[in-house]
Amino acid sequence: MSETNRTFQIKADESGEVRVSEEVVAIIAGLAATEVEGVSSMAGNITNEIVSKLGMKNLSKGIFVEVLDEEIKVDVALNIAYGYAIPDISTKVQEKVKSSIENMTGLTVAVVNVRVASVDMSDN
Repeated sequence: MSETNRTFQIKADESGEVRVSEEVVAIIAGLAATEVEGVSSMAGNITNEIVSKLGMKNLSKGIFVEVLDEEIKVDVALNIAYGYAIPDISTKVQEKVKSSIENMTGLTVAVVNVRVASVDMSDN
């Protein structure tokens, strides 16, 4: 996530405006990615790992959201369960994240980059 939590305007009319923060977009992306079969968990940096060990849930772990003009770029870092085809799971994650963000916010997602951080060998 970026240092400042920016917001995106998704509606503005005579009744007011609606803004969505980067954190909300990141949470939507994280939840969408973990719904894909074969995704074991989201990967995060050391801070996220410590927070998760303390029992606090960070729903935006492994997600970075960036604004490109009027579109959004999303980077997703995840761990894949052993036995699944990485290209297939990555494509499904890209599609699921893009459609979830666009359907829930109305924002346009330009690109979803997937980084596979590890393969989970545990028997879940």
